[in-house]
Amino acid sequence: MTIAEVSHWSPALQFTSTLHHSSGTEFTADQIEDFKEAFGLFDRVGDNQVAYNQVADIMRALGQNPTNKDVAKILGNPSADDMANKRLNFDAFLPMLKAVDAIQKGTYDDYVEGLRVFDKEGNGTVMGAELRIVLSTLGEKMTEPEIDALMAGQEDENGSVHYEAFVKHIMSV
Repeated sequence: MTIAEVSHWSPALQFTSTLHHSSGTEFTADQIEDFKEAFGLFDRVGDNQVAYNQVADIMRALGQNPTNKDVAKILGNPSADDMANKRLNFDAFLPMLKAVDAIQKGTYDDYVEGLRVFDKEGNGTVMGAELRIVLSTLGEKMTEPEIDALMAGQEDENGSVHYEAFVKHIMSV
C-alpha cells in the first residue's frame, strides 16, 4: 500500500504523494502506523498532540538523530516558551520527520577525516583531552556528562583515543 492509498486517513500525507526516506523508498503504511504509535506514546495529555520540546525525542525514538538546531529550524525557530507550550499533531509531525530524514548525514569517512585534523603524530590517535575540548566547544556543544558517557573506555593508557575505533563506537551508539 502506498502513501497515496492511505492518505485518506491522514491529511498531512496529502502534502505529497511520495514521501521517501533516505533509502529512496516510500514509507509504507506499516511504517507510518509505527511512527503514529511512537508519536502517541509521547502524548501525555491525551489530545493526540505533543509539545514542541518532545519532537526531537520522538524523532530519536524513531531512529533519527537530529541536532537540536535542526529541530528548532524545522519547527520555525520557536521561543523557549513556545517550545514548552506549543503543541502539534501527527499530521504536522510527519512532514517534519521526513525533513529530518532527508538531512545529509555524515559518513564514517567524514568523521574520520574530521578527527584526522587533530592527529598531530599521524598515528591514528588524538589526545583524549583535546577531543573533550572539541566536543564541548564546537558544533552542537556536549555537556561533560555526555562526553564522559561517549568516551567511556575509549582512551588508552596514554590518554590517546584511536579515532577510527572511536568513530565506529559513536556511530553504533
